[in-house]
Amino acid sequence: MSRIHEALKKAEQERTMSHPGVVETTSSVLEAPPDNTSVRTTATAMEGAAPATGMNPGSLLARSRETRWTPDPNTMLFFGNDEHASGTEEFRTLRSRLYHLREQQPLSKLLVTSALPKEGKSFTAANLAQVIVRQHGRRVLLIDADLRNPQLHNMLGADPGPGVCEYLRGEADEYSIMQRGSMENLFFIPAGRVGSDASELLSNGRMKSLFSRLEPLFDWIILDSAPAVPVSDAAILSKDCDGILLVVRSNSTPMDAAKRARAEFSGRHIVGVVLNGITPELSPYMQYYYSADTKLEVNN
Repeated sequence: MSRIHEALKKAEQERTMSHPGVVETTSSVLEAPPDNTSVRTTATAMEGAAPATGMNPGSLLARSRETRWTPDPNTMLFFGNDEHASGTEEFRTLRSRLYHLREQQPLSKLLVTSALPKEGKSFTAANLAQVIVRQHGRRVLLIDADLRNPQLHNMLGADPGPGVCEYLRGEADEYSIMQRGSMENLFFIPAGRVGSDASELLSNGRMKSLFSRLEPLFDWIILDSAPAVPVSDAAILSKDCDGILLVVRSNSTPMDAAKRARAEFSGRHIVGVVLNGITPELSPYMQYYYSADTKLEVNN
């Protein structure tokens, strides 16, 4: 049995055992530690990967749009002054785990998705991007590639467009759709003007072109995609990404939906599972949560 299967089974058990009336905490994220008991735990060992090469910061700053962001304080954890707000330490640990995996394999374009809507994928993608740029010199591009129901611009309080859709339709270039706000080194591309042609847009090849143009400028590119089970968008995007982070929601995500989501990425590398929305009663007991790593057979 694979580690991911065990993790999803654990989430299903929590859902069935939960007590009626218990309110979930949206800020509690439990990420998956690597399947390696000899992992080095110091931040310098896990996060010492070399920065992206070929950067042209002057051009990036000059040509991207500077906009005023008004982040939602309930969901954007790292724009405030509270270094120990609920959920922040879990994201720091997730950042460390990803840098450790990066020492073993190419990992710069990360797709964040979930089985179903409202499981916390946008929350996870946005806060992961924020915690990475808290490190000196790290530059991150956050892309809202959910062309069905984009939410990142609302969370960041950013302009909704132009964005991915305009670029994929050939109506805008990569710099005109890119925004920068108050958080240094965090850049954002919103979904833009969405329509009924999401799958066609994502399949036209221009997203790969966008990656090839922008990847040398950033340490990480983090994409928030549509849920994997209802539509094929995440599976299409995963072909051009280095890894997939699957978000499941405690007491909510059905086991069969989570297994179907995993099946959508057959042959793709799922780097880990994020358990979102755990209750305060459960969180002290979930620190051993399971993960995927490079050796995991995800098709078990």
